[in-house]
Amino acid sequence: MPAIVNRKPSLLAVSADYDGVVAVQLDKIGDDFRSNPLSTPQKRTLRSNSTPISTPVKWKSPRRSVNASPNCPPNAIERDVDGRLPKISKSLVKKLADNFAVKPNWNPRDAEQMRAVKEALHLSTSPPVVVCREEEQNKVLEFCKLCIKQEKAGSLYVCGCPGTGKTLSMEKVRRLLVDWTRENGLQQPDLLVLNCTSLTNTSDIFSKILSKSQSQKRSTGTTSPLKLLQNIYSQKPQESSRNMTLIVADELDYLITKDRAVLHDLFMLTTLPFSRCVLIGVANAIDLADRFLPKLKSLNCKPMVITFRAYSKDQILKILEERLMSLPYVVFQKIALELCARKVAAESGDMRKALNVCRSAIEMLEAELRESPNYLSLSPVEKAVIGQQTAPAPDVLEKREIDVVRIDHMVVALSKTYRSPVVDTIQSLPQHQQIILCSAVKLFRGGKKDTTIGELNKCYTDICKSTLIPPVGVLELSSMCKVLNDQGLLKLGQSREEKFKRVALKIDEEDVTFALQGIRFFRSCLQ
Repeated sequence: MPAIVNRKPSLLAVSADYDGVVAVQLDKIGDDFRSNPLSTPQKRTLRSNSTPISTPVKWKSPRRSVNASPNCPPNAIERDVDGRLPKISKSLVKKLADNFAVKPNWNPRDAEQMRAVKEALHLSTSPPVVVCREEEQNKVLEFCKLCIKQEKAGSLYVCGCPGTGKTLSMEKVRRLLVDWTRENGLQQPDLLVLNCTSLTNTSDIFSKILSKSQSQKRSTGTTSPLKLLQNIYSQKPQESSRNMTLIVADELDYLITKDRAVLHDLFMLTTLPFSRCVLIGVANAIDLADRFLPKLKSLNCKPMVITFRAYSKDQILKILEERLMSLPYVVFQKIALELCARKVAAESGDMRKALNVCRSAIEMLEAELRESPNYLSLSPVEKAVIGQQTAPAPDVLEKREIDVVRIDHMVVALSKTYRSPVVDTIQSLPQHQQIILCSAVKLFRGGKKDTTIGELNKCYTDICKSTLIPPVGVLELSSMCKVLNDQGLLKLGQSREEKFKRVALKIDEEDVTFALQGIRFFRSCLQ
């Protein structure tokens, strides 16, 4: 039976059954015998006589006898099997352990698990590791180290759009700086971390700085905190007050006044001859540097500028996964997190928006569970689709996994966060018009700018046939294209024959994908 002899068993079969391993070895012996049928059989040695006999011994088939083989000494198979079986088993156990070492899905009905997930994604929760900002953090840290080593004042301006990790990075830099001074036996600077939005008056920041200065003098009724600071930093300090002062002023743009006097006076403190102040200003306004830097440059106190750029799709995805890594279970579908990261990166790159969207998607799952205690109901998005479809796709109606946040939950959450008239219009269209837009998107992915009604009808018909939906005729499709043209979704050209009219998309392909991504039927069409 050559087919049986040459068959290679799977690793699972080998690890599951010891007899299977023996059978594999016997198959190999059978192959060897068939490849060399003329080999001389082994001669038996009698116990009473050490002289070998000349007659060949009758031996059994290798399939039926383990101990008898024409080419192998007795017990060779047992030794081979005994030597190799533990090795195979260990490797298989490791592979199986790796395959099953996957986090289980969470239980959204468990109040404790739900609380832990929401807490991990909350804005107020500081992640254990601040990722994707290592380069900017190193720049700020090296600047502070240089100022402390040389005991010289300096100023730094950190700017970036909201939600780009500026505040978290400054907190990490502060901790690293404290550890660095302790390890190197240096005197730790006096730390002043404040949010400028908490100041009642913009000039109150000078009182805060004065309170951190060890060489402060009692203020008289006529001397302002700013004047006292200017006097202190203009005189040589005493040996007992040699500490540097590190000031991290967050939301610095709240200090902007009409004449910007407070902002200028603050940075001017770092230029005084005996200043012991290292100032780090953090602001959301990227153009603030362009507005006040020329004046500071003329005053010889231009700060070093570090810009935190908006997060990319990959960075947002990495940060979300980093926050969820501490949880012992899977909460989101990977594709749902990718959709969130892609959309937020395209809109603003604001990590706070991404966290809010993820929390909103969890609330969508909670609402679905409240409405479907039997675990079998569909999402609100797919209920609407089934209502539109004359013949729904079979995979839409199959039992859904309810123990993870799916892509349809994420689409609803993104729609609530980024409401767009175009997306609302696409989602409210009849099903056949939505299929026409999907067909146009598929045709234009190759770089084409427009197509004809005939080509569009062919792609539209293929999608309908693949999903068992009866297609409309070319004239009716042309009429629907006119409706989409009137709504500003398509651009329809002129021609004597309907099938030669040129068609082009007037909206972004991403809007169509985003509007219909939460519906499995259209998701498969757009792939």
